Amino acid sequence: MPLNKDAASAGKVMTTMAPYPVVPVPDDWSRPYWEGAKEQKLMIQRCQSCGHYNHPPQFICLGCKERDTTLEFEPVSGKGTVYAWFIHHDTQVGGFEDRAPYLVAAIELEEQPRLLLTTNLLNIAFDEVELGMPVEVVWEKANDDITVPQFQPSPS
Repeated sequence: MPLNKDAASAGKVMTTMAPYPVVPVPDDWSRPYWEGAKEQKLMIQRCQSCGHYNHPPQFICLGCKERDTTLEFEPVSGKGTVYAWFIHHDTQVGGFEDRAPYLVAAIELEEQPRLLLTTNLLNIAFDEVELGMPVEVVWEKANDDITVPQFQPSPS
């Protein structure tokens, strides 16, 4: 059942979010994530004591709460399912005014329940998105320094 019956967005398909008028600025916490993305590797912080993944990166493991554990970035599969989504109509978000409407999704990665990435969902009609739908990462180069992980339906 379609979530949004708005004629302006029903059936719309976004194939790219490029060009990117606004790009992330990596900091000490997120730099390994963005360095991995530049090499088309989805890198997620993981506790070396209990194996729990943290995203976004944290200063403490959210699984075991161990303060002295080592937290390292490790590659993940880039496969997951649609956990939630919405169609973004707001034209007041700076830099993305001309993109609206577009799909924003929370993707649950297959490595761990509730390991969620917020991203755009590309290459699918807005009214065809379903909860639990399998998806996979695709990469978009925003500039020479930033590559953005986006998601699209997985081939069945």
